[in-house]
Amino acid sequence: MQQEKNATLSATSLVHEAYLRLTREEQSGLWANKGHYFAAAAETMRRILIDRARARLCEKRGGDLDRTDLSFSQIAAPEKDERLLAVSEALESLEQSDPGSATLAKLRYFAGMSWEEISVALDVPERTLRRQWSYARAWLRTKIETD
Repeated sequence: MQQEKNATLSATSLVHEAYLRLTREEQSGLWANKGHYFAAAAETMRRILIDRARARLCEKRGGDLDRTDLSFSQIAAPEKDERLLAVSEALESLEQSDPGSATLAKLRYFAGMSWEEISVALDVPERTLRRQWSYARAWLRTKIETD
C-alpha cells in the first residue's frame, strides 16, 4: 500500500487516463482530422500531468517532501513537479501568441511523438516542424527563465 502512494504515473497509466477522458460521450465525434485528435490527446495528457503535479505539491499531501522516483521516463516522471508546472504555464502563454508552435510543443513534450508522426498528423513537412520547434523551444526557455 505504501508503495502505491509514492508510485509515479506510468506511461501506460497516462495513456489509459487520457483515452478515458477523450472518449467521453460528450466528446465523441468531435475530431476534424488525425492532427486534431493528436493535439487533443497531447493536451489531455498535459492536463493529467499538471493535475497530478499540483496534487503532489499540495501541503496536506506532503508536497514539500522530496520524493524519489524509481522509473525515469520523460513523459511519466518529469524531473520536478515545479518544472512541469513552469513548462505548462509557458505553453499557455505561447498558445496565446503562436497556437501552432504550442501544439507542436505539446505533441513533442507531452505526447512524445516523433517528427514523422507529427508531420503525418498535422500534414506539415518535417523540415518546417523542426524550424518551428527551434523557435518554440527558445521561446519557452526564455519564458521559463524570466518567470
